[in-house]
Amino acid sequence: MIEPIAKTIAKFGISPNAITAMSAILNLVAGIFIAFGEPIFGGCLMAFIAMPLDVLDGAVARVLGRSTAFGAFFDSVLDRFSEGAILIGIAALLIQRQEFITVLVCDLALLGSLMVSYTRARAEGLGIECKVGWFPRLGRVIVLATGLILNVLDLAIWILAIASLFTALQRIVHVYQVTHADP
Repeated sequence: MIEPIAKTIAKFGISPNAITAMSAILNLVAGIFIAFGEPIFGGCLMAFIAMPLDVLDGAVARVLGRSTAFGAFFDSVLDRFSEGAILIGIAALLIQRQEFITVLVCDLALLGSLMVSYTRARAEGLGIECKVGWFPRLGRVIVLATGLILNVLDLAIWILAIASLFTALQRIVHVYQVTHADP
């Protein structure tokens, strides 16, 4: 389903890294809209424009035969940037609404989101595959977009915080088990 779209985009000569950058910029803009009191518009921008671009960058790279280590690195870094931009925008909105407990939960969601990615990256840096856990990035993005679009932001933030931190813990336990397994 994605490959025909990727082939069409590839014909225009748009590089995979440019698509990655566009996705991150759109997520930053979405975060700004959210921060300034437009969470539904920001959520739609994230879900219907930025998120599809984030999926397409890798597909375009494969179609063009230009999958590179830098491209994978760049995509991963800008994915963290994008999540941070959205969550910081949400935190700013929650501060304006004086929902201070939820601001703290949003901070935990940001921490959890970063830890999910970091635990995997660190494990893989040690040569340990670490794709375990029941709340990877796609789940986080879907929960955030749904919470923004349906205006159930508080619920989405709580789910994101709990599920992200739990997933990071699952990955820590996995690495512990792998590193302490009998030879």
